[in-house]
Amino acid sequence: MKKKILAALLVTAIAIAGCSGGASTGGNATASQAPASSAPATTAATAEPATSEPATSAPATTDSAAPVELTVWESNQGPDEFIQQAGDAFTQLHPNITIKYVHVELGDSTTQIALDGPSGVGPDLFAAPHDQLGTLVSAGNILEVTTDKDAVSNQLLPGCLKAVTYNGKMWGYPVSTETYSLFYNKDLCPDPPKTWDDLITFAQNFNSANPGKYGFVMDVGNIYYTILFMSSNNNMLFGPDGTDAANTMMNTPSAVQGMQEFYKLKQIQPAAASDLATSTVDALFQSGQAALHITGPWNFKNFKDAGINFGVTTLPSLPGNNTPALSFSGTRCMFVSAYTNHPEEAAMFGEFLISSDMQKLRYDITGALPSVSIAVGGDYGDYANGMLQQMNYAYPMPSIPQMGKFWDAGNAASANIWNGDGSNIQSELDACNAAILAE
Repeated sequence: MKKKILAALLVTAIAIAGCSGGASTGGNATASQAPASSAPATTAATAEPATSEPATSAPATTDSAAPVELTVWESNQGPDEFIQQAGDAFTQLHPNITIKYVHVELGDSTTQIALDGPSGVGPDLFAAPHDQLGTLVSAGNILEVTTDKDAVSNQLLPGCLKAVTYNGKMWGYPVSTETYSLFYNKDLCPDPPKTWDDLITFAQNFNSANPGKYGFVMDVGNIYYTILFMSSNNNMLFGPDGTDAANTMMNTPSAVQGMQEFYKLKQIQPAAASDLATSTVDALFQSGQAALHITGPWNFKNFKDAGINFGVTTLPSLPGNNTPALSFSGTRCMFVSAYTNHPEEAAMFGEFLISSDMQKLRYDITGALPSVSIAVGGDYGDYANGMLQQMNYAYPMPSIPQMGKFWDAGNAASANIWNGDGSNIQSELDACNAAILAE
């Protein structure tokens, strides 16, 4: 209750602006929520009817006395608790507006809104990873931020603002940002390696001295993570701005060189890609059987609750590079459905979720990094600050429509390279490039 009252006091100015017509972009919560990427998740639930025909981007006039129920889609295990607590705080400010949470996983919402929205059974707002922005805009499934646009953009971290910008316009409200980094068990590896060559050497020695344990583990069939090996010499997916739809940059010499380094890891993880799935490698680190692991803030709480004495640091550098390997950054966004009957109220709640107080609440509940500039501390402070160091070497996942083909093609290439004999790297990356760019 104390938190809710504090939230009400701090966001009154936002609420007043909203009432006068105001509103305003990522493997797996407790902090185990899935990364903010569009990798497929579990089958989603169907919401109660909340929508009808597509709305315009201009909010309608609100009758402050009329009761309004906003349906919000979000993942469970943390994000659900945040939406429910934020909804209670919002209703204190706007007694006529109530928030109804419906469980739809992050990776399912883009597909489901295209089905449920036009049918009149979709949400007023829904969470989705920012890399789906191009698909959502092209399909006409979300509304542009048109009111309080400057106030909203001024609150956001630059990377988060970029993540919700498409074709020069702002879409949605970033509720958290994240990347992945190197987690290390301090009892097994007190001094984490700075290069991939050093990591391989450490893991070889550790594996020999500790039968049944693992020096290093990661999900090798998940392009969300393995893309880091293609980032040598600042090689980035779809170019530096993530908008070059004619060139994936996934089969360049730098990408090939990096995936050769990736394949070397097989000597310290001699298992098929299917045996190194996210759930498996997370469990190995969580049980104290692995010294090093690549994952993200969604695992802060899991590992802490398991009693693991761990730290978080930047990714090792690739050969020929003097800085940590580049990682994807994902932004978890709350979008206003184009089919909502309550666009103004939905936009007000979206803007409310990025207020400093609500961002702190979300961090406290999930451990997810905030999308606005606030201090992070508490139970996950040390881990979060380590992750923020990697954020200096992270770039937003592109959001152009071609990302729709990227995940399956990239996952297949990663697994095939890992399961191969090392001679198929160029051919697999060529096939991946062709699959993504196919009309």
